[in-house]
Amino acid sequence: MKLRLNKTVAAAASSALLLMAVPAIGLASQSGAAAKPTYVIGYEGPLSGGNQQLGLNMVFAVQLAINQANASGKLPFKLRIATYDDQGDPTISPTQAQAAVANKKLVAIVGPAFSGATAAAEPYYHKAHIATVSPSATRVSLASSGWNNFFRVVADDGVQGPADANYIVKKKGIKSVYVVNDGTAYGAGLASAFATTASADGATVTPATVPGTSQCQNGTASATQYTAAATQVVASGAKAMFYGGYYCDLGLFLGALASAGYTGTVMSGDGSLSPALIQGTTPASAANGVLLTCACASSTNPKFNKAYQGLAHFSAANATYAPESYDATNAIINAMKHLKKITRAGIVAELHKLTFKGMTKIVKFQKDGNIAGSAIFVNQVKNGKIVQLGLE
Repeated sequence: MKLRLNKTVAAAASSALLLMAVPAIGLASQSGAAAKPTYVIGYEGPLSGGNQQLGLNMVFAVQLAINQANASGKLPFKLRIATYDDQGDPTISPTQAQAAVANKKLVAIVGPAFSGATAAAEPYYHKAHIATVSPSATRVSLASSGWNNFFRVVADDGVQGPADANYIVKKKGIKSVYVVNDGTAYGAGLASAFATTASADGATVTPATVPGTSQCQNGTASATQYTAAATQVVASGAKAMFYGGYYCDLGLFLGALASAGYTGTVMSGDGSLSPALIQGTTPASAANGVLLTCACASSTNPKFNKAYQGLAHFSAANATYAPESYDATNAIINAMKHLKKITRAGIVAELHKLTFKGMTKIVKFQKDGNIAGSAIFVNQVKNGKIVQLGLE
């Protein structure tokens, strides 16, 4: 089944393209502000393709932070956004990274969003001394690759995977788990971390790689391509299935599991935490009960939610990684505030020293760029809606 974005999301996608072409920050150029230098904060992530919704969640939060910073009138400079659409694809991200590097006014990047895309793009950003602050890339090795310009505002898979396993095995008391990864850097890493801890917790683990389909890349997929995999899950006798991958494929998998008669618990990570998961599941009721975890929290900040909805025209409540994208952008802006002369390398150095109270957490980075401290939240699909249950 083709993943269908609803009319609101489709409109938001069109608005996003218009927003990037004509930023809403033009008013800042009036009455004397024209003398201020202009710097660009970029966003790299999926703004088209099967993972578009995740990118839209993020980019509107980046734009909101920039709009608010400009409107404050307190900055000695102006900001604008530039977007680089990598579709979450590591074969596309190097080209987008090179385009960003070539933008002389660009001083930092929010993103890249996906782990594989980050790994492919980071050599270019590192060479150009451009800080990248990812709101969502969780692959463990990203922080150990020697890139001093890399930062992330969420915990990595080495934290999330084990926490998920402990929740299933220790809290839920499930002792047999079928662990599936979609073959991506993100999905394989998260599933591996989950499987290692689940085994250590005493569970029987059956690992499997079920490559993600073309649906995640170009929006086309067959509703039957997960039939065999679903049959294998049922045949394993596992009482739970953990899926390391993205919502676009999990929705298809859930439909196949329902057809195969699977009644066990299903859990997935942040890549599946999107209302689009429910829209992409047939029947939609097959998504009910699915547990979705994230190092990100749903936004309960009424001021942010109102401003975000006004800009994006969809709710912030289930806009995965929107709050983290807002914090990532403000981390860059805060670093810029402390510099007498703004340079790419200067922002990198300042981020390593930064401590500020963001919307989601105290933003302080460890030496390797990982966020200092984090929490993993668990959510569940109930009656067609994603509900945050609390900390794992």
